[in-house]
Amino acid sequence: MKAVTYQGFKNIKVKKVKDPIIEQDDDVIIKVTSTSICGSDLHIYHGLIPGVNKGHVIGHETMGIIVATGKEVNHIKKGDRIIVPFPVSCGHCYYCEHELWSQCDDSNVNGEVGAVFGYGKLLGGYDGGQAEYLRVPYANVGPTIVPEYLSDEEALFLTDALTTAYWGAEQANVRVGDTVVVLGSGPIGLLTQKCAAYMGAGRIIAVDHVDYRLNHAKTSNGVEVVNFNDYKNTGEYIKEITNGGADAVIDCVGLSGKMSFVEKLETALKIQGGSKSAIEIASQAVRKGGNVSLVGVYGARYNNFPLGDFFSRNITLKMGQCPVHSYVDPLMNLVKEKKIDPTDIITHKLPLYKSEQAYKLFNNKEEDCIKVILKP
Repeated sequence: MKAVTYQGFKNIKVKKVKDPIIEQDDDVIIKVTSTSICGSDLHIYHGLIPGVNKGHVIGHETMGIIVATGKEVNHIKKGDRIIVPFPVSCGHCYYCEHELWSQCDDSNVNGEVGAVFGYGKLLGGYDGGQAEYLRVPYANVGPTIVPEYLSDEEALFLTDALTTAYWGAEQANVRVGDTVVVLGSGPIGLLTQKCAAYMGAGRIIAVDHVDYRLNHAKTSNGVEVVNFNDYKNTGEYIKEITNGGADAVIDCVGLSGKMSFVEKLETALKIQGGSKSAIEIASQAVRKGGNVSLVGVYGARYNNFPLGDFFSRNITLKMGQCPVHSYVDPLMNLVKEKKIDPTDIITHKLPLYKSEQAYKLFNNKEEDCIKVILKP
């Protein structure tokens, strides 16, 4: 089969690789119908994720039609169209039983954290879904059948982007009337704005430095926008215009935020895991007693982390990988009922063989690119 493979820094290639096979009795194989490039795939693209070897098949936002099943698969069958949550979860360990699916103890034999499709050896070593076919382990747990009335585009982001966005707003404790700051207006940030609005936020402020993303946030989501390049201290500016800070700040940026020279150097030397600029803005923009939610991916340890700023102002700080499985069904209903429309972030649809071009478009922010769907 053909698949998108990591070949080094800013170098991905569509290569011919071995077809996946049933390895365990609860596996299924799907023929991928739609997959997409996530912002966290760019962390791999930039060589920031350890344990991703050359030739590894990447991608973790995937759906398709089942073409083969192991003999113990019991709730889905050949021919079903399914979405595949990005965490690989066994369903029976302590963390799965407590619905912390993204921290599954058994799916990743290479480390303590949970496994993720297409994210290298340290996160389980599973091939990703930017491919013609995908092996899905623990298929009695994760995959969910997509009803016929939902298109691929409406359902695909239940694998990660929409579920992560909703979870990020939920763990920020967004309530009716709240002022919410969303850092980043990429795919996750734009969907987080929609989720915060659905939860009843009274004022939503989107922060980014890419004008076309901010324009999309303003016109499609009806939010206020702040370009952080326009201010010497964006966090303090937000505190000023919100009369003391936002009730909730949701960081949808992660380690790929704007880096200082020192951060670039430290990251290159592997003594820091990327930028912490979004965290610094969050520490200043949140009100006393407020909530900060980190859903953008972060890497290793960070120097000069503003812990004192959070501690001294009684800030609640939550973070991590979304336990997608718990959110698929309720969010599928919201999409079905047209209460949240995730499709307007899609700007490009390209065939799988044009993945190299797609990554460049997304990474370089060309052609007003926000979200790319790949079609094998």
